Amino acid sequence: MTAGQRAQEAQGRAVRWGVLATGGIAARFTAEVRELPDAEVVAVASRSEASAKEFAGRFGIPRAYGEWVGLVNDPEVDVIYVATPHSAHRTAAGLALAAGKPVLCEKPFTLNAREAEELVSLARERGLFLMEAMWTYCNPVILRLVEIIRDGAIGDIRTIQADFGFPGPTDPTHRLRDPALGGGALLDLGVYPISFAQMLLGEPDRVQAEALLSPEGVDLNTGILLGWDSGATALLTCSLTSPTPVTATVSGTTGRIEIPSGFFSADRFTLHRPDTEPEEFTADGGLYGLQYEAAEVMRCLRSGETESPLVPLNGTLAVMRTLDAVRDRIGVRFPADG
Repeated sequence: MTAGQRAQEAQGRAVRWGVLATGGIAARFTAEVRELPDAEVVAVASRSEASAKEFAGRFGIPRAYGEWVGLVNDPEVDVIYVATPHSAHRTAAGLALAAGKPVLCEKPFTLNAREAEELVSLARERGLFLMEAMWTYCNPVILRLVEIIRDGAIGDIRTIQADFGFPGPTDPTHRLRDPALGGGALLDLGVYPISFAQMLLGEPDRVQAEALLSPEGVDLNTGILLGWDSGATALLTCSLTSPTPVTATVSGTTGRIEIPSGFFSADRFTLHRPDTEPEEFTADGGLYGLQYEAAEVMRCLRSGETESPLVPLNGTLAVMRTLDAVRDRIGVRFPADG
């Protein structure tokens, strides 16, 4: 079925979601998407039939599959949300695309740029919608921030600072400590500051990084310096060792913008300019959280688009290349890197 045929079929009815995985982020997505008036969650899959049935019962989902193939081949599913651990994103999203299903895939998109390129190529070859679940890019407060920066509110960007950190697990068997599962601070947390910086400045021309590594070989505390030929820089940190402010600041030649704690899901920001009172911008209400990305997916499906202009695939690939470059600088390798 082409994107245009899917768009025509989706007109006038709810978009039917299938959820692939049953963990915490899958539960949150399901709970929030079910509140949208034009969305339904109609099926869920897990590698465990018991887990799928428990999840389905908890959320009133009519069909539960104990294997992924049943979900991706379900004719009543319009789009699949992939919420597996990082290490399974390539396989799960690829399975759905091969079955002809549009996909929203959790961040980080894959373990490395090579896997990301494979998924993007598959989606483009088949004319299927594919999007990384980078909810920050769909947040209306962040979209307003991008708009006023492009309109010259702070002049030319010179520095970006952003961080994301919390005390992480010490158990060496936890997924965040396991290289095979894409563990470490970078892919779980660092993807947010990097994505934020590249949303505003594009792919960097230079990447530097330093990190504290765990005995298992994943990063626990990482500092990243990105540089652009324009002269702009971004100083970013991610940590599984300490609670950081989780804020972001964008400074330009004529002002700066500050986003308070939780910058990746901002509900406000403040514009500071010389000789004027600070100006605060806030959300207008309506949707919240993961609903923004789900609404963007549904808008794209109904309009026959195979990529979101808010979360373009080329931007996702650029972020994955930067994540790879950071791992190269700090000496972190995953088995999937080959």
